Amino acid sequence: MTPLPALLLVHGAWHGPWAWQRLIEQLPDVDVHTVALPSTGSDPAALGNLYDDAAAVTTAVAAIDGPVVVLAHSYGGHPVTQAVASAGNVRRLVYLAAFQLDVGEAPHSIMGDDMPGLEVHVGMGEDGGAYIELTDPVEILYGDLDPGLAQQSVAQLRFQSLVAVTQPLTEAAWRHHPSTYLICEADSALPPSVQEMMAKRAERVRRIQSSHSPFLSRPTELAGLIRDELSL
Repeated sequence: MTPLPALLLVHGAWHGPWAWQRLIEQLPDVDVHTVALPSTGSDPAALGNLYDDAAAVTTAVAAIDGPVVVLAHSYGGHPVTQAVASAGNVRRLVYLAAFQLDVGEAPHSIMGDDMPGLEVHVGMGEDGGAYIELTDPVEILYGDLDPGLAQQSVAQLRFQSLVAVTQPLTEAAWRHHPSTYLICEADSALPPSVQEMMAKRAERVRRIQSSHSPFLSRPTELAGLIRDELSL
């Protein structure tokens, strides 16, 4: 039997590697890696931008010896698309309710102010650094999650760099590697209609009846979908 490739998980805005734990527990036989994006953090003045995030992803992919499937969630699709166009060990990209954008595009450029229900607060740290926060993260991110776990997750959310979601891509990795789009069909953060539009760029499209965060609410089902992608 051919061994499965490694799996690199790239989190979305406000989150960190902690968010993947329930999913990782469902993939005990997979070599799973995570990365912490610099655009998310506790200090607004120290937040990185898109290109800092892309550099972190590039480093994480390069540290993996052998083939790797890169799964990006939400904003995480933006730096992944920027980062791995020329990475020789990337076997497939998986966009989980994520931004599968093209050169010159940014999350804000395709969403603009037309984000139904996605209300954010824009703030500024004492020492500089513009950031965004969700006004109702439970409803937007964790609509189908157990209330207790949802509150635990909210407590771990951090500031998200504003500039990172406005910076345009200069690379489009999905033009160089096979890609799969996983549509979250009950998503309140990234409307399914927008996901459908981006999914047209992917080689394969899969679906899960979940809110924006199935790695928390439906980890077993999501793990099964991911295993299918690893086996291609």
